[in-house]
Amino acid sequence: MALTKSERRTRIKKRIRKVINGTTSTPRLSVFRSNSEIYAQIIDDLNGTTLAMASSKDKDLASAKGTKSEVSKIVGKAIADKAKAKGIEVVVFDRGGYLYHGRVKSLAEGAREGGLKF
Repeated sequence: MALTKSERRTRIKKRIRKVINGTTSTPRLSVFRSNSEIYAQIIDDLNGTTLAMASSKDKDLASAKGTKSEVSKIVGKAIADKAKAKGIEVVVFDRGGYLYHGRVKSLAEGAREGGLKF
């Protein structure tokens, strides 16, 4: 039987999580995208805490105009700025089961331009 999109994404997500794990020294940059918004979190999996987060719904980013990919790049830069303010420079990228293109790729490029290394 064929899998639905959400079931397929869940399988991929579990497979990625087996390998990728955020530590205190190198936390995990997790991405979630809905049809209209995109969210990014920097997570320390050992302590189970979110260290920084940014989304396209943030008050300072909600006024950003452009395509969804352009907004994703701005969110990537915002998460990089918040991470640098907390002293985080190196992260592990977790694409969350999404393909690495489009908005997910734009967010990653924006984070790299902001100074994060992964």
